[in-house]
Amino acid sequence: MTRPPRRRRRHWAAGVLQVGLLAVGWLTVAVLGLGALLRLVAWDAIEPLIVLNALTLTIYLPAWVVAAGALIARRWWLAAAAGVIVAAQLVFVAPELAAAAPVPVWARHASVIRVFDANVDDSQRFQPGYVRAIEQDRPDLVTLEEFTPSAWQSMQASGVLGRFPYRCAAAAIGAVGFAMVSRFQLTGCRVHTVLFDGGWHVPYMISATLWAPGGPVTLRLVHTLAPFPSTWREWKEALAAVDRSVHADNDSRMLMIGDFNASWDNKGFAALLHSGLTDGAAARGKAIEMTWPNGAIVPPFVRIDHVLTGTRLAVTEIAAKPGFGTDHRYLTATVAVHA
Repeated sequence: MTRPPRRRRRHWAAGVLQVGLLAVGWLTVAVLGLGALLRLVAWDAIEPLIVLNALTLTIYLPAWVVAAGALIARRWWLAAAAGVIVAAQLVFVAPELAAAAPVPVWARHASVIRVFDANVDDSQRFQPGYVRAIEQDRPDLVTLEEFTPSAWQSMQASGVLGRFPYRCAAAAIGAVGFAMVSRFQLTGCRVHTVLFDGGWHVPYMISATLWAPGGPVTLRLVHTLAPFPSTWREWKEALAAVDRSVHADNDSRMLMIGDFNASWDNKGFAALLHSGLTDGAAARGKAIEMTWPNGAIVPPFVRIDHVLTGTRLAVTEIAAKPGFGTDHRYLTATVAVHA
């Protein structure tokens, strides 16, 4: 007896769907497997790998779906291949996830600095939302990236600077401006630049000494250019320069804040951690609290804004909150200072 035509068509359609899903599964494994291999042999060597590596916490998640689907369908070779990708992701992200630790005992009774950090996204004015957030949070130190002269003027006009008599600002048109305002004294304000291919110097960091109640703190506000095809070499050089500054100062009272345009899985950022700095969010168990993008349509899927500390400082609390008129969430943190 032959099958009815309708049943044959359903059987054929199911077979085509199964083959299609199998092809998609193998393609997913091949692409992600290549990415994992390049992470091992050519870490951040070219611009596409920089972006791929920055997304390590999220970009390999399809391999988990493929592995589960292959197991259900009893496609053992595909399940094994996807399992290798899953294992590679776990190896890559394990240091960040395992960095969570209790707040140091000494920090529970130490003096603190309340920090407010935001990338204001080249705004032509300082957003009223930030004025309200600063007034509500009452920080001791406000650090801002992509800070323009127009934003500086509107910030002054808002009156929010009344609580911050000490200022270290390098406002600039475009995405290279900075500002630090503080309740505590700031001295030695300095702008650090990296040489761009066109022969002009691009600011990537400003530094100062913050005279906190617990003693002087070496303060760094960082913003590297995004690793686009036209600027990825400058991005690498800026992170390398930041790392050199850590070794040059060799200061256990270092507080480094800002938009690094990098995650734990970028080579230049990992170097900072190997140089002795502690990532405050990871230390407090918030490694998956992402900071970019900031919007209602796409949820944040990468953490590129950070608060890093030397051994005599410790982040006791940290949170990422929705930003205003920008593609970044902003950070609030409490930093203890070892007397």
